[in-house]
Amino acid sequence: MSSVTAIAGSSAATGVTQGSIGAIMDMRRQIIARSETLRAIHAPQTTAAATGTPGSGTPAPGFADTLKSALDGVNAVQTRAENLSVAYQKGEVTDVAQVMLARQEAGIAFEATMQVRNKLLNAYQDIMRMGV
Repeated sequence: MSSVTAIAGSSAATGVTQGSIGAIMDMRRQIIARSETLRAIHAPQTTAAATGTPGSGTPAPGFADTLKSALDGVNAVQTRAENLSVAYQKGEVTDVAQVMLARQEAGIAFEATMQVRNKLLNAYQDIMRMGV
């Protein structure tokens, strides 16, 4: 018995059909595609100006620029989640997992933003309490 026949015989014995293997491979491709999409969303957008490398002639971004870019990122995630929710309600998007993942991501991004805001506010209040 060849190895191909042995593999085919063992998969038939366990009840695995060619159709179920195809379905598993399709699910795997969907997971990989979603993973790549998430990586693309969260990939840092680095430029020479953003990195502020020595000798590049551009200064490192200030606190306000960094904060603005972080808030713009959170806004983009929330906008994407809202657009997916609307598209799902209209029937344009049928993958509820994609919609729920986007909404969870937006919620976590918002919560993280609130935590940063609270830390900044506490630091500001501590500085204001210091006597001169």
